[in-house]
Amino acid sequence: MFLTPYFSTQDNAFSFTRQQASHFAKKIAGDFNPIHDEDNKRFCVPGDLLFAVLLQKEGISQKMSFRFSGMVSEGIDLKVEEKGEHNSAVIDANGKEYLLMHHEGEVSKNQDFIAHVVTNYVQFSGMNFPHIMVPLMEEKQMMINAQRPLVIYESMDIEFCRLDLSHPEVVYTGATFDITDKRGVVTLNFDFKEDGMVVGTGVKKMVASGLKPYEQTDIDDLVTRFNQRKDKFLSENQ
Repeated sequence: MFLTPYFSTQDNAFSFTRQQASHFAKKIAGDFNPIHDEDNKRFCVPGDLLFAVLLQKEGISQKMSFRFSGMVSEGIDLKVEEKGEHNSAVIDANGKEYLLMHHEGEVSKNQDFIAHVVTNYVQFSGMNFPHIMVPLMEEKQMMINAQRPLVIYESMDIEFCRLDLSHPEVVYTGATFDITDKRGVVTLNFDFKEDGMVVGTGVKKMVASGLKPYEQTDIDDLVTRFNQRKDKFLSENQ
């Protein structure tokens, strides 16, 4: 499975090193959020990686809802626990929950299909910044802290019309940015298309904290630093 390099398994538990999580973010998702850098003091495992491992283990259901409730750091032993007939949770040894999936309908455990959906989705997800976030912030004239940017997953919902699919592609369909004081919720909408037909839909929500009035020079600097870090990583990891 294509995820093998990005997590470790021992005694029925799985965990992530900083390098595994950071390389998944950058190499697979194209996500250069500083919080996923190996040397970041606030380092956390990408939500997309938790999502990907959970799907590899549990399969893709026709209808799925994901709720993120904790940030995973390096070396934490995790497992998937069934919570009733339709819920699966990623928890640690103390029972702390980090991700809950509610699932209904048919289930596919075809690993090629799962790998395609995961790869296609996380590559779309990694485009949040700057391609989607910057226009939203400019429109609302509010922005994240350019020195300590923090945008975290809250939830995601996915529903497929059917599961006899082979290569559904994610197509972005629009986004909103709802702000209350210094906190904002970004809602991304997307479809899954195969052979030109819509075969599924999705909604992803993220929370942006510490918002401040929009400053174009700060945004330009943030985007420049983002692109420089991206170019540096890619040049060093050909």
